[in-house]
Amino acid sequence: MDAANKSVSEFVLLGLSNSWELQLFFFIVFSLFYVATMVGNSLIVITVIADSHLHSPMYFLLTNLSIIDMSLASFTTPKMIADYLTGHKTISFDGCITQIFFLHLFTGTEIILLMAMSLDRYIAICKPLRYTSVIRPWVCAALVVASWVVGVMHSMSQVIFALTLPFCGPNEVDSFFCDLPVVFQLACVDTYVLGLFMISTSGIIALSCFILLFNSYVIVFVTIKHHSSKGSSKALSTCTAHFIVVFMFFGPCIFIYMWPLNSFLTDKILSVFYTIFTPILNPVIYTLRNQEVKTAMRKLKNRLLNPNKTTPWHYF
Repeated sequence: MDAANKSVSEFVLLGLSNSWELQLFFFIVFSLFYVATMVGNSLIVITVIADSHLHSPMYFLLTNLSIIDMSLASFTTPKMIADYLTGHKTISFDGCITQIFFLHLFTGTEIILLMAMSLDRYIAICKPLRYTSVIRPWVCAALVVASWVVGVMHSMSQVIFALTLPFCGPNEVDSFFCDLPVVFQLACVDTYVLGLFMISTSGIIALSCFILLFNSYVIVFVTIKHHSSKGSSKALSTCTAHFIVVFMFFGPCIFIYMWPLNSFLTDKILSVFYTIFTPILNPVIYTLRNQEVKTAMRKLKNRLLNPNKTTPWHYF
């Protein structure tokens, strides 16, 4: 980095509001959401590992989704909560770049993992006779590894881009964490070209993945519609839950990165969705709507409360 880049050593995070009452409200709400997210997703991971009946590709992918959701909720929410307590809403330049890296790492990884989950459901419902031959354990492991590799590559491209920007004056980030759509507008260069870069590297990629996912779920829903069995009803419930997660995750991302010059207020609201609200959708949707997971959790509770009356735990 040259001297111009180093003229700004820290950024000021303006947060969501300057009102003391609203900050107190956000502190309470976001703290509750964060604890619920960590507890709920941790329960999913522990339950799937502990119950051999859940050792299937769908739940293996769900477990990895829970891990990513916990990571996505943790890269910025704890600092935001701490900022409300201390009133110290600054972040170092390196800390800002780190937030950008982890944000794109976890969102990029989750995008590919959601596509892997949609592939799993597509094969299970539309090609059931080929499911066991296509969706094998090594295939699931490869999909998870691929999702992390893509996430790392995408986040590195964003970080390299951010490090080349010259910051020589304004340092107030009108958000509660660092992300390129708000940080790049502080750079001492023409933001029009930068906006086109973000649209091409993040917006179009997210939109293309969403279109592919949407088409796959349309095919799945049409296939389910031609069946009236109890199994198809269960499949419809599962796929509906998947699609809710996909829509709530992709919607804000597409809007923010396809239109990087929209209002800061809109960006803040949408950022809250995919960094705080979306990570809790996983435990809520997949546990409250899934009888297998609820049954496994009850068995796990009984094992913990009555250890002498249970059989040994099973692991992957």
